[in-house]
Amino acid sequence: MEQQKLPNITIAIVLSILGFICCCIAGIPAILLGGIALFLLRNDENKYKLDPEGYSNFSQLKTAKIIAWIVLAIGILYLVMTIYNIQQMGGWDAYIEKAMEMSEQWQNQ
Repeated sequence: MEQQKLPNITIAIVLSILGFICCCIAGIPAILLGGIALFLLRNDENKYKLDPEGYSNFSQLKTAKIIAWIVLAIGILYLVMTIYNIQQMGGWDAYIEKAMEMSEQWQNQ
């Protein structure tokens, strides 16, 4: 019997890498991409559990799962850090005011 490859592993790895890149920008996209990757990997893991001899790329599934968990953790940490920084500035209004001041200073240069 010829072994198949689990279908969603490549997609999950791509989503995880995109989520890792998004960690530098904001936490929410990273959390979403990491969560979607984990969901796809869970479906593939369930397929593998039903027929372990039928699939050949289980090691890639484990690697993709580790990457997705790391992206999810970094995204959550970044989101928590952002919320903490906004609270330290004095709340959302103070944060927006500071951003406007910085924008005006940048435009005047």
